[in-house]
Amino acid sequence: MTLDKIKLEDCVTISNINGDNLLKRRLLDLGFIPETLIKCVLISPFKDPKAYKIAGNIIALRNIDAANIEVSYANN
Repeated sequence: MTLDKIKLEDCVTISNINGDNLLKRRLLDLGFIPETLIKCVLISPFKDPKAYKIAGNIIALRNIDAANIEVSYANN
């Protein structure tokens, strides 16, 4: 499953980041690191972008970028 598919308030763990090297580097710099917990905290009115809480920060991502982040549901 990819990050763009999760619903509001879902908590997931990042499994892998796909895409070109520039996109991977940008996402890693923003804190999207494998094995990190991430939660969807806001969905814009038109469903794009969505805001995610990761490592204490809120970061908005377009769905086209979030589709490159593979996730799995976190064990609570």
